[in-house]
Amino acid sequence: MTDFPLRLGAEVARALRERRPVVALESTIVSHGLPRPDNLRVARQIEQAVRDAGAVPATIGMVGGDLVVGLDDSQLTRLATADGVTKLSVRDLAVAAATGADGATTVAATSAVAAAAGIGVFATGGLGGVHREAVQTFDESADLTTLARTPIAVVCAGVKSILDVGATLERLETLGVAVVGYRTRRFPGFFITDGGFDLDWSVDSPEQVAEVLAARERHGVHHGGLIVANPLPVDEQLDPQLHDRTLAEGLARLERDAVSGKAVTPYLLAHFHSATEGASLTVNVRIILRNADLAARIAVAAATRRADTPT
Repeated sequence: MTDFPLRLGAEVARALRERRPVVALESTIVSHGLPRPDNLRVARQIEQAVRDAGAVPATIGMVGGDLVVGLDDSQLTRLATADGVTKLSVRDLAVAAATGADGATTVAATSAVAAAAGIGVFATGGLGGVHREAVQTFDESADLTTLARTPIAVVCAGVKSILDVGATLERLETLGVAVVGYRTRRFPGFFITDGGFDLDWSVDSPEQVAEVLAARERHGVHHGGLIVANPLPVDEQLDPQLHDRTLAEGLARLERDAVSGKAVTPYLLAHFHSATEGASLTVNVRIILRNADLAARIAVAAATRRADTPT
């Protein structure tokens, strides 16, 4: 149960009652992650990618204090076009609901709300993680600790390469969050195919991911989330040399402008967009569409497996 208002969209409520496959989607990519007017168009494309693969999309967000699982198009438009939409992590949900806010849910908040609603699969672009210089700042995304206690499968392209990827993987291990590569033993680097770190496990199909989820249920042992790291094909990634150069420039500007805390990620992503002349945005959209497709196929495989398993 949740401690804040939770409302299911009609299509999502019906799908959950009928035990059909549902995929959770975040709304921060709509309100904060993509420029207008592209954000609304891409949000609709993401939902369509889920539908095309056989599942029901459940974009999560807050509208006038109501936490909605499965925004309709008018609500999605409101969060995409209104000024003053608040970025909501888990800790913000109750306060935002009580004050009647419009808000977009982060990976952490979307994961928690989706699990509370009974949705087991979530598609996003890249996870938050441990920030560079975190040994001084203690700056670490709530995504990590939330996934440590939330039973949901998250399909992503790794963590954003602007973060400390190695430290993030170490934290996920400490927190007990399983990470599997989708058809790879290397952890993807969001904009780039290879983030520079090995993975212990890989899976080869949506059906194999569904089997992992079923095995967790059979064991009856409390688990947190499962990260399914889905890299871009090499020919679809951002040019690695351009990526490395842009990242180095962005980090230098970050220090020069004394940017810290929540402002770091949007600052660096905006720099990537500008410095790559929009190429990073194209890659970002490609990432989320591919992840939405894979998440939907996993949800379909899991639903099929449940239907075929005697009770």
